[in-house]
Amino acid sequence: MSLLPPLNFPKWLSENSHLLRPPVNNFCLYAGQDHIVMAVGGPNERNDYHINETEVRRLHNHLNVPFISDQEWFYQYKGTMLLKVVDGNEFRDIHINEGEMFLLPGNTPHNPVRFSDTIGIVIERTRPEASFDRLRWYCRSEVHKEPTIIREEVFHVTDLGTQLKPLIRNWIENSDLRKCPQCGEVAAAK
Repeated sequence: MSLLPPLNFPKWLSENSHLLRPPVNNFCLYAGQDHIVMAVGGPNERNDYHINETEVRRLHNHLNVPFISDQEWFYQYKGTMLLKVVDGNEFRDIHINEGEMFLLPGNTPHNPVRFSDTIGIVIERTRPEASFDRLRWYCRSEVHKEPTIIREEVFHVTDLGTQLKPLIRNWIENSDLRKCPQCGEVAAAK
């Protein structure tokens, strides 16, 4: 196994910031056997919630302790981001300021809102063959007492940067997909 050289992140940004464009704005910096490291810029144009399927694995040691493997680590390199999540049966906002990091538990619906001229780093686990991610859109009408799903797309992740864009564009361009089956309200495209 050959080791990759260190990456000068500020230099990389100065040469490659054009790669961090809407609607997803991410670029894979490293793709290893176990983890993916992505640079993510703002602003983004999406209102979906992403869900990584959680897989409980056993450590190969004498303790045989289970651990959750599909957490996401967020580090905010420049500016502030807002991580919208569904926590139990309620929507919640988590602000991640410049220089701060946050570990999101697996299987948590989340919408990373990135503002103009912001940069973050996200580390995720490489998906096993049998795992599926989900993109979910919720109805935000006041008539619902808890999060109500309008639409959900299920897919196996190989490259988030390319796979999310057509799903998000389909949502944006098709108002029929945005109609809540319970209350009939049509959700905003973005």
